[in-house]
Amino acid sequence: MPEGTNRGAPQLSFDELGTPLREVTFVVLDLETTGGSNRTDAITEIGAVKVRGGERIGELATLVDPGTGLAPHIVALTGITTAMISGAPRLPAVLPDVLEFLRGAVLVAHNAPFDSGFLRAACERHGQVWPRPPVLCTARLARAVLPHDEAPSVRLGALARLFGTETTPTHRALADARATVEVLHRLLERVGNLGVQSLEELLALTRESAPHRPTSGQRRKRELARDVPSAPGVYLFRGPRDEVLYVGTSGDLHRRVRSYFTAGERRRRIRDMVALAERVDTVVCAHALEAGVRELRLIAAHQPRYNRRSRRPHRGWWVVPTSEAFPRLSVVTTARDGAMGPFRSRQAAASAVDTLLDAVPLRPCTQRIPARGAAATPCALHEIGRCAAPCAGLQTPQEYEPGVRALRELTGGADDTALRRLADRVHDLGERGRFEKAATHRDQLTGLILGLHRSQRLAALAAITELVGARPDGAGGWEVAVVRHGRLAAAGVARRGVPPMPVIDALCLGAQTVLPGDGPLRGAPADEVHLLHRWLTTGGTRLVRADPAWGEPARGAASWLPWAERARPVRGHPEEAGLD
Repeated sequence: MPEGTNRGAPQLSFDELGTPLREVTFVVLDLETTGGSNRTDAITEIGAVKVRGGERIGELATLVDPGTGLAPHIVALTGITTAMISGAPRLPAVLPDVLEFLRGAVLVAHNAPFDSGFLRAACERHGQVWPRPPVLCTARLARAVLPHDEAPSVRLGALARLFGTETTPTHRALADARATVEVLHRLLERVGNLGVQSLEELLALTRESAPHRPTSGQRRKRELARDVPSAPGVYLFRGPRDEVLYVGTSGDLHRRVRSYFTAGERRRRIRDMVALAERVDTVVCAHALEAGVRELRLIAAHQPRYNRRSRRPHRGWWVVPTSEAFPRLSVVTTARDGAMGPFRSRQAAASAVDTLLDAVPLRPCTQRIPARGAAATPCALHEIGRCAAPCAGLQTPQEYEPGVRALRELTGGADDTALRRLADRVHDLGERGRFEKAATHRDQLTGLILGLHRSQRLAALAAITELVGARPDGAGGWEVAVVRHGRLAAAGVARRGVPPMPVIDALCLGAQTVLPGDGPLRGAPADEVHLLHRWLTTGGTRLVRADPAWGEPARGAASWLPWAERARPVRGHPEEAGLD
């Protein structure tokens, strides 16, 4: 599945999935300033060098008039005098040219936060849009790449002496930028030993603290990614006994597997997994949906110790009516027809039972009652009107049947009268100022609505004998999926220029035969049905055909989702309870 992103990372203007370093344009920049804390007009000189693939392709250098004189110690440090800058352009005139020079490139500087901070503040003050380029700090890169005994200091002058650069830093902008270019190239020669081959990996390396940098074990095992194809699919890390340690999926298998051996991987348990791994197997898939489904199935089959989810796809909790003369609600792990679910936990299922008992007139007790009733004495629930006491023979199975029918119609989406009754109760409690109780009932009803909606939408998809969906692949073609009873039966792609219908017909002919099982999901794992439902209802997917027609119940829980979304915590006022 797709990995989490770094919220603080800049928005890249090119392929974020992995840009080879040889294809990246770097603009190495240096600023000289008046030495003050003002991050706008304090700039006195700008120097920048543009490089790509190790070749210098452009330079920019200019003095800037900050509108003030220079302190003697700044003159002594840089050699820039007040007379030199008095006739120079002001920053508003220079800034557009600098931003244009930066366009589409990675901004590189030694102690980059200093230089990028000045430019960003200048844009804010002078009405320019800061392009938010990716920023690379050569000082941080040096600390990440070079051992401390080799480079005790990562100051620019110290690194220039270490690498023997042709250009000596002189505290003049262009000279320092040229020296930084040479330092950058020497550092890039070193990062290959860390398994860093793309811009994204390089940026991740500079963001990581020392404990999160790749270990020597990770670096040694980067060869495991050598033969992994650059295609969508599933990857399996295998251990010393050929056991499956971890299963994952990616749109680019080679790039994703390679990332496990670089600084981009921070999870401790995954680092432990990589240390055990001896081999990486891959399954190339037609598109991301097929990869996602295969991942779920492989995790279920192998139950890898380092995967945390979906290891038991058929494990879930269902609410079902029992098979007896006076049915009651029961929480079970095996679904059958008429069941509601699945729920992620027994507690969630039990909460749904409590809410259902408020909605439909079923007995809340757990004893088995014969058709003719029993000689029991009615309990307190009968006294408060919560039960008609079939246990005492005060209710016949025929009299009890309307409650069973109401449950069946509610869970099947044929009648939402019970939901209306519960919503009216929430509203009435709010009107009478009983806000805490209204909040409790509101939360229970919201949970029931969400549970019913999940159950009904998944059951509706699983009921379809065959469904074909097609989604644009972003390159003028179509990703195709054949779904049978809630399972992916075939997947393929009709490339740009290829008529899609013959491809679809061929996929249907060769698709897996799926025999429906018991229960609302016809034996399909809930996670797979959910994944298919999401793919079919998002991303511009088109329904090619369905047999029988795909539809959800008209009076199902879907129509109640707006009510659930409007619900707000009750804190003393009816409008806060979502009761209006």
